[in-house]
Amino acid sequence: MLRAVIFDLDGVIVDSHPAHKQAWKTFLASLEKHVSDDDLDFVLEGYKREVILRHFLGDLSADEVKSYGARKDALFRDSAHDLKTIAGFAGFFHSLQAAGLPVALASSASRWRVEYILDRLDLKASFRAIVSGDEVIHGKPDPAIFHIAARALGIDPADILVCEDAVSGVEGAKRAGMKCLAIAADGRAPLLQQAGADHVVPDFTAASLAELRRLFS
Repeated sequence: MLRAVIFDLDGVIVDSHPAHKQAWKTFLASLEKHVSDDDLDFVLEGYKREVILRHFLGDLSADEVKSYGARKDALFRDSAHDLKTIAGFAGFFHSLQAAGLPVALASSASRWRVEYILDRLDLKASFRAIVSGDEVIHGKPDPAIFHIAARALGIDPADILVCEDAVSGVEGAKRAGMKCLAIAADGRAPLLQQAGADHVVPDFTAASLAELRRLFS
């Protein structure tokens, strides 16, 4: 039985991927590390910031991870002027509220960036629980972030739907014992289906709460 929903943030609630990629590109260029747009697709796959930093820059100390992460967040703030929600999100979110289903957020982003975006969208108060990458040792696809959110909601994982757009997020949700709705833009549906998504849509305009409830029957 569907009793709660957990959302990822980037690419699921908010169309922030372009600003996210630009911030990373500018940051890496400041260190004379020049990467292609295809290389930067790695930053969209739901990994924690330190994983992304080490992917591009190699072995880093904890102090370097913290310092570089703060610089990247500042660049994101400068490039994220007109953040908008994913198509259909507002209507879908309203349907969850109307049905009395509690919602949580589980994002690999830093706590600062999560709260910055939710504040900009006036959404923070709508979530019963918010878990960021700062609260877990291992990021997605490790299921820990979803287990923390489930405990905060007080709901059994088997009764929770996760909304994700990244392979690591889909895999993490399934490892946590949850159903997963994948938001698959730009032809990513086969990739997310292969990762284990239970249902795939291009955006929330194609998401039906009645249909999603049937996943749990």
